[in-house]
Amino acid sequence: MLSIESRPYTDPPQLGQPQRLLIVEDEQLIREMVTLALEDEGYQVQTAVDGQTALAFLSDPHLQPGEFPFDLIVLDLMLPQVNGLDLCRLLRQQGNPVPILILSAKGSETDRVLGLEVGADDYLTKPFSMRELVARCRALLRRHHYNVVNKPLRFEFGEIILYPQQCRVLLRGEEINLAPKEFRLLELFMKSPRRVWSREQLLDRVWGFDFMGDSKTVDVHIRWLREKLETDPSHPEYIITVRGFGYRLG
Repeated sequence: MLSIESRPYTDPPQLGQPQRLLIVEDEQLIREMVTLALEDEGYQVQTAVDGQTALAFLSDPHLQPGEFPFDLIVLDLMLPQVNGLDLCRLLRQQGNPVPILILSAKGSETDRVLGLEVGADDYLTKPFSMRELVARCRALLRRHHYNVVNKPLRFEFGEIILYPQQCRVLLRGEEINLAPKEFRLLELFMKSPRRVWSREQLLDRVWGFDFMGDSKTVDVHIRWLREKLETDPSHPEYIITVRGFGYRLG
């Protein structure tokens, strides 16, 4: 059984409904400058000076499933208590899809790739211009809004149900836990069942075009995904290998 439920397009937030941003930065001058620049653009800004405080803001018990207290997180990496990488990784493991923009003095290719690998959507190296920061925030918010309003409520294939807005997967009625890359792989497969994806296409769509790792990382994540989905991972029914080409769903 394959089905896709969607919802109609809705208008973006109006001027009377400012989007909510969380700035997690321990350097007071940078925190204040970023806050001022974003408030001047009409955003509602909350700040946190460390990772533990940010987690408290992000863990609102009054929210309904699928609701989140912020529309965007601007996140420094070098934070006291809980560092930015761990915070980003934890949010993605919890299924929080809110876009994350990392700010960091670490500008090497390895640092940028690591930040994107743990679930960040963009990476900006210090020092930076406020105009570029605001532009990147606008772009992330616009892209996220488009994805949310146009994203189906769920995908179904066989005994798998995937809820993209909630980052949840049910297998035979039981919820299973997937890592962020595993979830994105499965979501891509379920959007286009029986389409064959090459390793290079999967790297571009799930890891990003600037990923510098080995294509074998796809095989590793496919193996992990099969271990969670398949009754017999050595004889898969869902994630099928098409020799010489890549992988497909079903």
